[in-house]
Amino acid sequence: MAQRNGLPPITPHTLRELAFDQSIRWSSRNDDIWQAIDEDLWDLTHNPCLVLSTVPDRQLAELLRRPEFHGRVCELVERRRAEAAQPTWFAERAVDDALACVAYFSMEYMLSEALPIYSGGLGNVAGDQLKAASDLGVPVVAVGMLWQHGYFRQGIDADGRQQALYPVNDTRQLPVEPLTDLAGRPLRLAFRLPGMQLWIRGWQARVGRCRLLLLDTNEPANPPQVRLITSQLYGGDREMRLRQEIVLGIGGWRLLEAAGLTPEVCHLNDGHAAFAVLERARSYMAARGVPFEVALAATRAGNLFTTHTPVEAGFDRFPAARVSQYLGRYAEAELGIAARELLALGGAAADDPQATFNMACLAAHGSGAVNAVSRLHEATSRFIFRGLYPRWPLAEVPIGHVTNGVHLPTWLSSDAEQHWFELHGDEIPWRGGDSVVADLLARVDDHWLWQIRQHARHELLAFVCGYLARSLAVHGATAECIAAAGCGLDAERLTIGFARRFTAYKRPNLLLQDPDRLARILADRERPVQLLVAGKAHPADRAGQALLAEWQRFIARPDVAGRVVFLEDYDMRLARHLVQGVDVWINTPRR
Repeated sequence: MAQRNGLPPITPHTLRELAFDQSIRWSSRNDDIWQAIDEDLWDLTHNPCLVLSTVPDRQLAELLRRPEFHGRVCELVERRRAEAAQPTWFAERAVDDALACVAYFSMEYMLSEALPIYSGGLGNVAGDQLKAASDLGVPVVAVGMLWQHGYFRQGIDADGRQQALYPVNDTRQLPVEPLTDLAGRPLRLAFRLPGMQLWIRGWQARVGRCRLLLLDTNEPANPPQVRLITSQLYGGDREMRLRQEIVLGIGGWRLLEAAGLTPEVCHLNDGHAAFAVLERARSYMAARGVPFEVALAATRAGNLFTTHTPVEAGFDRFPAARVSQYLGRYAEAELGIAARELLALGGAAADDPQATFNMACLAAHGSGAVNAVSRLHEATSRFIFRGLYPRWPLAEVPIGHVTNGVHLPTWLSSDAEQHWFELHGDEIPWRGGDSVVADLLARVDDHWLWQIRQHARHELLAFVCGYLARSLAVHGATAECIAAAGCGLDAERLTIGFARRFTAYKRPNLLLQDPDRLARILADRERPVQLLVAGKAHPADRAGQALLAEWQRFIARPDVAGRVVFLEDYDMRLARHLVQGVDVWINTPRR
């Protein structure tokens, strides 16, 4: 293949390099490349790796011989090279003792449709923060789990009941590759559980300038029960969850070290990975020959815990006896402390047979800073964690807040993105701060803004009609029902979106408190409204599933027919369409 502007030849390998970087999905300006390879598959999945996996290299090489396609790929490669060469926000602010490596731990990550290892909000935050770190040049290496089945996929049966489905995540069709050690060998770690040895394999995903390291117990050397530790996100019983969090925290820190990384900061995104503070202290002990208390004090300053949970009952808790069973030997032989001292870090009294070990308590004890995710959540968290600071006035409990944001390029519509670039050239405006964005908005023509809103709504409803038709077909509906899918929706109506996890404290059924009034609002002739609803209830959450079934019964009412629809299997692809297309997004959690 021909070279251009000093670039290496454009080959099928070039396309695979592009497809394996999650940042390829932060802009819609390259969608035509993947559409040209397999338009139908791209429209259904938006997964570049999957598109490439179905096409032999000789077909890709033939496509690259076409001048127009070759030019588009060259253009994309040149643009990405130019962006990578620009000084980053972090580099411009770095000093001599600049931070070299931040380890970011999370149970789930929502990065793109190509890597379904997320459930919802927590994964959304983790994915968007990792993308923002890449944009800003902050040296973050993330740690997570390579879930064999991810979170469950949702179906709704003819009676309005939720079905939980678990398709397999095939690594041959995911943007992941084996993680290797400094000698180039695939990383494989050994870790002892009571009575057996556990093997952990390492994978990695590229996220722009950052990397995501993934732990995998689906290793043939492991017993079947152990292979299933990384099977289902938030699946299994409490013992399985404990095993998962041991692998994420202790195994995750060991994976970082095996990959040759020595992070100065460890960021815990919620309490699932709190065992990492123990393993970090153990590593410090081994390197410096100090006792555990000294090691924990020395490493605590470099640990940050972000709490997301607004209710105390939402924290992961495990029976103290079970934690002793799994980590008693680890505490005594590797940390040099008694099991009761370990339990105390999780707020569990060793002499109380009913005691539970609180992962959030361990995370707070082991971190130099704790932050909530909004100003209001800061006040809530101070109240929840007040027991850890018994002599502190409530207003002075040391918990701050950093308000959650989003990675704007991920969620921006293609029309809006194109107009931003027309106004601002190829420089990415949202990296410039609030003042740049405010200046841009001041230059946007109101007529154009309304046109893009109208177009986005039309695009959303066209997608919804196809989505509903496909769902009906999967469930065996008649041809007449499939053809009529979404026919009651009107692109000229005010369109409201409601998409949340169906669980009691998020109050997804607050809108149904007076169902007759809601029906009248939807059917108003002068100010007609339509409502798009989506969301999952955890398979073990019977109350949440009952809330979801209540929506199904309301949607079946003849007086709201066509004006409210439920979109099953809420995921990132559906979320993108909803965020870009609805006029109003409703949120109804308990304050």
